[in-house]
Amino acid sequence: MSEQQKMQRPPAEIQYAEQLALLVKQDNQPRPPGWVLSLNAARRFILGDEKLGIERKIVADVASIERMLVTLATGRGLMLVGEPGTAKSMLSELLATAISGTSSLTIQGGASITEDQIKYSWNYALLINEGPSLKALVPAPLYQGMRDGKVVRFEEITRAPLEVQDCLLGMLSDRVMTIPELNDDHNLLYAQEGFNIIGTANTRDRGVNEMSAALKRRFDFETVFPIMDFQQELELVATAANRLLEKSAIPHTVPVEVLELLVTTFRDLRGNEKSAGKGDSAMDRLTAVMSTAEAVNVAHAVGVRAWFLEQRSGQPADLVECIAGTVVKDNADDRAKLRRYFEQKVAKKPGNHWRAYYEARHRLP
Repeated sequence: MSEQQKMQRPPAEIQYAEQLALLVKQDNQPRPPGWVLSLNAARRFILGDEKLGIERKIVADVASIERMLVTLATGRGLMLVGEPGTAKSMLSELLATAISGTSSLTIQGGASITEDQIKYSWNYALLINEGPSLKALVPAPLYQGMRDGKVVRFEEITRAPLEVQDCLLGMLSDRVMTIPELNDDHNLLYAQEGFNIIGTANTRDRGVNEMSAALKRRFDFETVFPIMDFQQELELVATAANRLLEKSAIPHTVPVEVLELLVTTFRDLRGNEKSAGKGDSAMDRLTAVMSTAEAVNVAHAVGVRAWFLEQRSGQPADLVECIAGTVVKDNADDRAKLRRYFEQKVAKKPGNHWRAYYEARHRLP
């Protein structure tokens, strides 16, 4: 088994290394300074190119991807916002890989993150023995990105404290990092060509640590929307789930009929949507995140449950078991809405699989 096969989730630069190398080899168009690919090649890397055998990696509007690439080529920071589970992180990873050839310079926002974890810290043994020096400095993602001319990803930026967010201001405007502990020769780090920042923020986290007006001005904002087309979402869930099942050494894929139940259920339970074009009215919106990413997780769980417990492929009853944990969690209102969904919607759907799905409702918590 190769090192890549041992990884639970290979980063984009490893998973798509052959495609990236092919595009680099064939790319004869002008590239922005510091970029691995031209804008057209980067777009093909993300959205696919049938002629070159490059798969589409995300469902997104071509115009929005082009706007994002142009923003990053101008040196402006890019902020991806939207509902949880709309593949903002995946998109930022793909953009960073297409531009810099790596997506590993990542900052994960959270309440406990500090400025040291973003910029740089110190090897205290060397610091005590030799004093402040480049040898004693431990570079964090922002320092590495500026030094090497790479894209830095800041995930869940609104979950980081305001003072930590605002430490980005100087790097985004002046493109310089001050290191006051070092002497005059090394106390300024100037960003190299290719450096930029891609941030992500969930709209449901608004108000946790709202970005300052000064920081917002240094980013261009792009909203990442849920997948509107039923068939596109079904295909994405099937492809992603099958990849996960293969890595889990499961010889079965989830039957398409079960995946249709899953995707239709998620679309119904998001609220304000029509289910698969049948014209049904939408259910009340749940507080749980009924995203495509969650649907993939449920599909994977269905395959795991069916194979490792009973050595078979997934069935509607497995879906009821697996979807309950995603939807219900600890919210009593969501539990009631899910039961109401089965009684008011699932009971009326035609077809044997819908009937089996409805009859398994006793498995709901």
